[in-house]
Amino acid sequence: MLNYPFLGVLLASLLFFSCNKEEAATRKTNSSDQPAATTKAKSDDVIRVGAVFAMTGPIATYGQESVNGINLALKKINAESIKGKRIELIVEDNKGEPAESANAVRKLIDIDKVDVILGAVASSNTLAGAPIAQNQKVPLITPASTNEKVTQTGDFISRTCFTDNFQGVVMAKFAASTLQKKNAAIIIDNASDYSKGLASVFKDEFKKLGGTIIDQNFTYTQKDTDFRSLLRRVKRANPDVIFLPGYYTEVGLMLKQAKQMGINTPFLGGDGWDSPKLQELAGPEGVKGNYISSHFSADDKDEKVQAFVKDYVDNFGAKPGAMAALGHDGMLVLADALKRAENFNAESIKMAINSTKGFVGVTGSITIDENRNARKSAVVLETKPSGMSFKQKVSP
Repeated sequence: MLNYPFLGVLLASLLFFSCNKEEAATRKTNSSDQPAATTKAKSDDVIRVGAVFAMTGPIATYGQESVNGINLALKKINAESIKGKRIELIVEDNKGEPAESANAVRKLIDIDKVDVILGAVASSNTLAGAPIAQNQKVPLITPASTNEKVTQTGDFISRTCFTDNFQGVVMAKFAASTLQKKNAAIIIDNASDYSKGLASVFKDEFKKLGGTIIDQNFTYTQKDTDFRSLLRRVKRANPDVIFLPGYYTEVGLMLKQAKQMGINTPFLGGDGWDSPKLQELAGPEGVKGNYISSHFSADDKDEKVQAFVKDYVDNFGAKPGAMAALGHDGMLVLADALKRAENFNAESIKMAINSTKGFVGVTGSITIDENRNARKSAVVLETKPSGMSFKQKVSP
């Protein structure tokens, strides 16, 4: 027969110890230290580099090309080592979304314990993650985000690409001087810091050069697919050039629809167009006769560029675009900074990155200025069904 009073005491004791065990586990999980099961241990011979790029989603080709370029550079870097250490790359997919970019940066810092971060592509994505890196004092280099506000986040944030202030001026001068255009319409992606920043610079410079901006509200939002109503308004305004600083996903569709509607006015854009998917989305007719500013041309006869192109084709079966070259150079600039750093703490890495002078990569000579922006040249490319064709190089 069971002794019921004894059983009650036993059950109460078990409940007491169970609750205390659960409370202890909760305290451990909620502490500032990450649980051992979720924090990755780092070997003494490793420098851990986080990479935040869109591997899936609407701008996936940017991220995929960037990481391809980074990995090509990494092969050379790890073959030689950096002061006896090798680089371990941890790639996080931000899906091309600002919120996902912020989450990726937090994970890389809190869980993966990275020493430095490369990324992202698209200024809105980088602007979402940069304040977290700055607050945690982890150096972050963007190889491709051109909006001026990115490096204004703080002294731990730098870039190895030129800014919108530069490429906006390049395209305004190309429109006014090379193409001899007088009246420009500007179509802006309202959801993009990149698009709005580049449009503002182009507008100011084109006016300085004697051009007229048709001041109408020509806007769209990322992920839109039907631009016919917008394009009808643009067509009625009768510009002789159209500046469209957007990303290839929407730009490609817009170029195709514009051609179907009989709009033969040349479109101009920035590096956001520079993807092999543009030709596919715009079609052979839609892509013809337009121009963009970018960071790199696979047609450049420079020996360093052609060696990179061959290496890329041998590994990935296609010519590299600008994002591949930018990722490649971003990784090499970081490696060069790590070699020059006094040690591998965050402050030393930051100072070494920010003191980069005259580093020669496949996208040109890179000098990080006092605002942590790269001074470097740009190229103007003509869009053709066969790809991007080199037009001219413009120095800062």
